[in-house]
Amino acid sequence: MRYLFSAEYLRELLYMIPAVLIAITVHEFAHGYVSYKLGDPTPKLEGRLTLNPFAHLELWGTICLLLFRMGWAKPVRINTAYYKDQKKGIILVSLAGPGMNYLTAFLGMLIYGVCLRFGSGLAIWFLYLAVLNIGLGTFNLIPLPPLDGSNVLLELAPGVRRFYAKIRRFAVLILFLCLVSGILWRPLNIINTGILNGMWALAKRVVLLI
Repeated sequence: MRYLFSAEYLRELLYMIPAVLIAITVHEFAHGYVSYKLGDPTPKLEGRLTLNPFAHLELWGTICLLLFRMGWAKPVRINTAYYKDQKKGIILVSLAGPGMNYLTAFLGMLIYGVCLRFGSGLAIWFLYLAVLNIGLGTFNLIPLPPLDGSNVLLELAPGVRRFYAKIRRFAVLILFLCLVSGILWRPLNIINTGILNGMWALAKRVVLLI
């Protein structure tokens, strides 16, 4: 915990805060945009089809993202009645946010590689951008409310609905305690590191062609 109050961490915040705002914004914008394209006007009517990060911030999720590089944003409200295929629509909308985070992370790794090749001091910031987007994308695939993975699992296995109903009002507390206790750190770090290394391996190949 001492590290969280150190000068080193405060310096990291200068890199992290803009990256956090971008990660949260593209995540929620993607949810709203896909739902809107499937015929749902709700995200647009509620002002969520925007790249203004302050329309998407959720206090505890943002704090967790800053402290643990894993967190969540304010969920975009959708109306699934507008979807022609509700099951498919919910899955697509739910996966859109993490998918956009992974895409943003890969773009970040590409630019990171270019910056390294040409000796730019911006390289470290694009690495932070990639790490935070991967962390946000992977964390949100965990099948616990209110994360996106829970919506996907609910469509694929409707039997979990009763369990979700019991824990939903405690869900944010459960997620926060899981992060603080460190119980999720090892498995998520393994996954995130694997994704980051895979993206970097591919990005290096692309950068060599520039």
